[in-house]
Amino acid sequence: MVRSRSPLFLAVAFLLVGTPGPADLIPDFGLTAVKSLKVGHHTLSERPTGCTVVVAEGGAVAGVDVRGGAPGTRETDLLDPVNTVERVHAIVLSGGSAFGLDAASGTMRWLEERGIGFDVSVAKVPIVPAAILFDLGLGDPKVRPGADCGYRAAQAASDGPVVEGNVGAGAGATVGKLGGPKRAMKGGLGSSSLVLSGGLVVAALVVVNAVGDVVDPATGRVVAGVREPDGQGLADARRLIRSGQALAARPGENTTIAVVATNAPLTKAEATKVAQMAHDGLARAIAPVHLPVDGDTVFALSTGTWNGTASAGQVGALGAEAIADAVLRAVRAATGLPGLPAARDLGGPAKP
Repeated sequence: MVRSRSPLFLAVAFLLVGTPGPADLIPDFGLTAVKSLKVGHHTLSERPTGCTVVVAEGGAVAGVDVRGGAPGTRETDLLDPVNTVERVHAIVLSGGSAFGLDAASGTMRWLEERGIGFDVSVAKVPIVPAAILFDLGLGDPKVRPGADCGYRAAQAASDGPVVEGNVGAGAGATVGKLGGPKRAMKGGLGSSSLVLSGGLVVAALVVVNAVGDVVDPATGRVVAGVREPDGQGLADARRLIRSGQALAARPGENTTIAVVATNAPLTKAEATKVAQMAHDGLARAIAPVHLPVDGDTVFALSTGTWNGTASAGQVGALGAEAIADAVLRAVRAATGLPGLPAARDLGGPAKP
């Protein structure tokens, strides 16, 4: 089975590398199309919430770009190109608001047990940046990911196809909160990848917990987002904003977090530029995005396992397309919860 791709996704591939062939679109692997990366989830179904871990046991050069006004992160200062450590060993994405940052401690423990980390002579210290989203409003807020969640997610990590939807950090994700929580819909986790004929791979994993709507860039139509007051259709956040209506989104209760990865060799500064460019994918597929009440964060990873060369601009442009595609996949793979329908439950898109 080959993943379907939007016309915009394929057009960018054509401009950068020529006409895509069958090898350019790979079966359902997502981020793990980048060899030497593994992805694992642990879901706390009793709420639901959870965490997702991207494991790079051999290390990966990393960058980050934070654009939301209410971020919850760990070790992002370390990824500044002027700072010392070049490579990370995992990235943790978690629900649970700031409490969920503790999941990274469990992933560190799992890596340390395997002798993986930055060598400081007396120990090997795993480098594990992390970002969280707010999902405490769904179910019992005392149920949230901790160190055990991060350990179990790392333990479950594999190089197989990435599971999408209501899983890991996407278990409690929601979208379309400009009309308040009662008009929201289910978000989730999605992953997408491009494999070019010369061997370059660019892939993304996104957890979509946005204030705004998810919009298909190819059609301009809303896929999931704020519902009409009767809950039966999509209101379109763009129209609500233009109408001057008061918006009900609350600070710190949102956030879309993502990882974009490539097998191309990049420097730390180039990885940072890729993370910056990849945010364009969020802007294409989420409206509005990067609000003061979001904590939108994109990490970039370079494994450097490909012998070819690609510019940071090429990788960043492809990364933005992979992220936009992963956002769409996240809400399309999601399943509804009581009072919180998924995209598949409403039947048709909102009018553009």
